[in-house]
Formats: sequence, C-alpha cells, structure tokens
Amino acid sequence: MEKPTSFDIAQAAGVSQPTVSRALRGSPLVSEATRARVEAVAKRLNYTVDKNASNLRTHRSKTLALLFFEDPTPDDSRINPFYLSMIGSITRSCTARGYDLLVSFQQMAADWHVDFEDSRKADGLLLLGYGDYRTYRARLDQLVAQGTHFVRWGAARPGQPGTTIGCDNVQGGSDAVRHLLAQGRRRIGFIGIISDEAPEFQDRHLGYAIALAEAGLAPDALVQVDSIPTVEAGEAAVAELLARDAGFDALFCASDLIAIGAMRALQAAGKTVPGDVAVVGFDDLPFSRWTTPALTTVSQNFNRAGAALVDALLAQLRAAPAPDAIVPTALVVRGSCGG
Repeated sequence: MEKPTSFDIAQAAGVSQPTVSRALRGSPLVSEATRARVEAVAKRLNYTVDKNASNLRTHRSKTLALLFFEDPTPDDSRINPFYLSMIGSITRSCTARGYDLLVSFQQMAADWHVDFEDSRKADGLLLLGYGDYRTYRARLDQLVAQGTHFVRWGAARPGQPGTTIGCDNVQGGSDAVRHLLAQGRRRIGFIGIISDEAPEFQDRHLGYAIALAEAGLAPDALVQVDSIPTVEAGEAAVAELLARDAGFDALFCASDLIAIGAMRALQAAGKTVPGDVAVVGFDDLPFSRWTTPALTTVSQNFNRAGAALVDALLAQLRAAPAPDAIVPTALVVRGSCGG
C-alpha cells in the first residue's frame, strides 16, 4: 500500500494541498474547524509529516530548548524539584504539537543566550529557574534585542522583557494565610526572600500581607526571615525565629522545601506541628504529601503551566500575540495546619 500524501488528505478533507500543509504545521491562517478536519483525516490515513523535508522548507528545527538555570540544592542536580515536576507536562505539550524538546542545564556565566536559536539548534527557548532575577535580567534584554523567541516561567512585572508565564503567587499567598487565620492562628510568620531578586517570593509575601490586613493585622519583621528555597535554609530560618523568641503560632513558607526544613527544625526543638505551630508551603511538590505530618501547601498546576509555556512560545513563532499569563493556584489542605 502506498504511503498517503498531503494531496490525499486534501481530497478527503475537501481543501487544497497548501491548506493541508498550513493546518498540519499549526498556521494561524487556518481556522480551528478546518485544522481539526484535516488532522482527523491525516490520523485516519495514518499520515505522518516528513519532518526533515518540512524543516528544510521552513528553516525551522521543529525543536524547542528547555533551559534550566543553576539553583542551590544539597545534591549535584542543581535543579529545583519544582521544575523537575514540570518537565513531563512540557514534554507532552511539545510532542502533541509536533515538536521535539532539547533539555539543557545552563550556568549563569555561560553564553547560553547565543547558543541555541542563533545556531539553529532550537526555534525558541523555554527558561526555567529561580536564582537571582537581577543577575539574568540583562540577558533577557539581550535576547529581545537579537530577536530570539523565548518564554520564561516566573513573576510578571511591567516592562519586563519577553513573555512571562507564572502562577498566581499573590492569590496563593492570600489563600494560605486566610486558611491559617481561619484556624485561629494570629502570629503568622513568613519565611522567604522578599526583595526584587526573587519576585515570585515577593508576590507570595504580598498575598500574605493582604490576608493579614483583611484580619486587621500587619506583617511583623520579627517573624520574617529571608530564605532561599532549600530544606537547609528552612531549618536555619526556624532556628533564627526560635532564637528571637518571636512567639509565632504559624508559618507561611514561600516554598515546600523551606516548609519541610521548617517542620524538621520545629520538631527537633520539641514543637508539635500543627499543635504548637501550623505550617503551609508553596508548590505542592510530589513528596509534600509524604512528610510527617503531610504538608499543607499551595498547588501550582504543572500540566497547565507546561502547556501554557509551550503554547506561548509557539504563538511567538507564528508571529501571533503571546502576552504574559497567570496560571491559577489551589490550596491543598493536609495535616501540617489542621482543618
């Protein structure tokens, strides 16, 4: 049996061969109804796109590059576990849209900003990583100046270069603290950096402050400690709070890793969780449900996040609008704060 061609699809779908080509490569010139009809016929005929021929015609690699930035971790991975949780969604989204995914680890000192799209290794970049936003802001400006297609995961800010997809950090922070307040907690501490080097943590702190204000309370510097997102940093932050004799009855931690470290330090000091101190994290990492007690946390929707990143980048490649977007969060209540 001869291999079906795009002309066979065109005849069966009742469209022209150029329309088939546009539909199968996701061109915005084709309506959703026509694209769906063409894709259904292609599937029925077991038609597969010749990627090499298509790439030669479009001068595209049909590959996206996912770049991780170095992050402080206790092991050699140097990758925050939150981003590892997103890989599956990003990979599935690329596959569903006919793209391969190149995953690479980047150090801030390297010339990662010229290594990919310029050399035709990838059509565009997906940028993941906490780190200090101030240290790579200049690199983002350079990507814009040289016309590189890229989308980053993070907190959107006015005038920020490129397209940013992020979760609703402010809402997530507010939901976490409102729940603690509903449990009767009034002396709620915050652990996490609140400077512009970590805008996501800064937004979570803003949500924390909003919820306190609704209850007639205000943030108190005595119960706030800066912390990077590691278990060890969370332990150190709680040790500092205990040394201050701050008298807190709850902690909102800017990441699950910080929260896990905080619970370990509290328990080592003879405090019960949630009896003496309730704890809420942020991220809903897969292992957060297996801590003792299980961690109450703010969930970021990994599937929606990955799909939103890929779709925004592909929109850029089609010269379509790709505005900043926010993925909603949800509070997941477990044992670490009761209720």
